Amino acid sequence: MTVYSVEALGLTKVYPSGVKAVDGVSFKVRRGELFSLLGPNGAGKTTTIKMLSTLLRPTSGDALIEGYSVTRDPGRVRRVIGLVPQDLTADDEMTGWDNVYIQARLYGLSAGEARRRTREVLEELDLLDAARRKVATYSGGMRRRLEIAMSLVHEPSVLFLDEPTLGLDVQSRRTLWRHIENLKRRGVTIILTTHYMEEAERLSDRVAIIHRGRIVATGSPDELKSRVQGDTVYIEPADPAILQGLLESLKAAGFNASIVNGSVAVTVSKAENILPAIAKVISGFEVKSISIAKPTLEEVFIRLTGERLAGGEERVDTFKFRRMVRRIRG
Repeated sequence: MTVYSVEALGLTKVYPSGVKAVDGVSFKVRRGELFSLLGPNGAGKTTTIKMLSTLLRPTSGDALIEGYSVTRDPGRVRRVIGLVPQDLTADDEMTGWDNVYIQARLYGLSAGEARRRTREVLEELDLLDAARRKVATYSGGMRRRLEIAMSLVHEPSVLFLDEPTLGLDVQSRRTLWRHIENLKRRGVTIILTTHYMEEAERLSDRVAIIHRGRIVATGSPDELKSRVQGDTVYIEPADPAILQGLLESLKAAGFNASIVNGSVAVTVSKAENILPAIAKVISGFEVKSISIAKPTLEEVFIRLTGERLAGGEERVDTFKFRRMVRRIRG
């Protein structure tokens, strides 16, 4: 048996519109590893997950899940995977118990085995006390844990988590992290997509940075951060019109500078030691802010792509919003 649970082999997806969402993505995930696809919205993360989980057929390329081809043997692939998509799948008007139990029966478990597994996964995800309540009464964090319980009831060896903490508050996010870490300790192979740096850094054995449909770097969080030598000083001008002049002045003074999202980024060995020299160069410019960034996964992303990874936290309750949309459509 191969040591790899998942092997993506040049996966490419071109939509009828001509948009190439994924462009030759290849990577391997060892059995029991937690592997993250880190990138902004629109990078191709969800499209990649859909191809790996047989929901979307690749335009070209293939993938092997526990040795089964997603293009030639999708039925066998579905038996060994669990999927937690971004979209809601549980029925709001049913109880948490019934949602998980029905999922177990759909996977062919006997009535007795389905009841046993339903109890086990609900208990594992701290949902047993709320099992007989309608899902409509669940919080966003509970709802996401229920989706994981539904994906685990048939005991898959590979679990796909597509932005599992999207829209959750900090406390709910950290609770879910704890459950994901428990699954990893049990030996479940997990592929997770995220645009949260802290999430990728805390949970991942290895991270693949994906940008515009392509993998641009792969490694452990520490290996990726080691690519960033020193600190980065970000200088945001008060007027965007002076951005180019600010850049040219810093370059003329011998600094390694570039433009990143409306600021000038200056790469230095140790920011604290070099700030006086930077301040002297930019003294003739009106500056809105100066900030210092230590090596992080976001800094790796910026160095590789010239773009920032993500904006601020979401403030909209994603789960309530989607419920409202479903009610309107119904």
